[in-house]
Amino acid sequence: MTIDTLFSTEEIPAKPRSIKFRTIRPVFETLTVKENISAYIDPKARLTQPSQIWELFRWLGRESKEYMIVLLMDGKNRLSAVDICSIGTLNQSLCHPREIFKSALMASCAAIVLLHNHPSGCTQPSSEDIAITRRLKEASEIIGIRILDHLIVSDTEYTSFVEQGLL
Repeated sequence: MTIDTLFSTEEIPAKPRSIKFRTIRPVFETLTVKENISAYIDPKARLTQPSQIWELFRWLGRESKEYMIVLLMDGKNRLSAVDICSIGTLNQSLCHPREIFKSALMASCAAIVLLHNHPSGCTQPSSEDIAITRRLKEASEIIGIRILDHLIVSDTEYTSFVEQGLL
């Protein structure tokens, strides 16, 4: 080894480096309904009244477990997707704002409607229902996705948080 080889002006090629990135892609499951869907819902229909939503989802009142469903709406209040966010137990269903808004953000929706059932048949909101709705309302204002309503349904009646002045 000589001084010329140690301090020469000849450039040594850089060792190639690689960087690994994780990409996140939204995954949706598309369910095909093999019925006359126009008899159930018109995809162009604007859902502007809680009674319209209750008519579409009153079957939820016959379920024996508590379901939390998020209806994803476009800018004209048309239903673009339905997310069954949580299936709980007889008297509770876990729902965290992160889970509620995950599908809403992936679908780029303008607004959501929250919908859940009480298997007991009583549609009066519990203190937990009111508290989580307030938390979700705060989160919605931060991320810019409006909550149009929160409905508690049974097969014979519903309670709308908007109609009750709770939202």
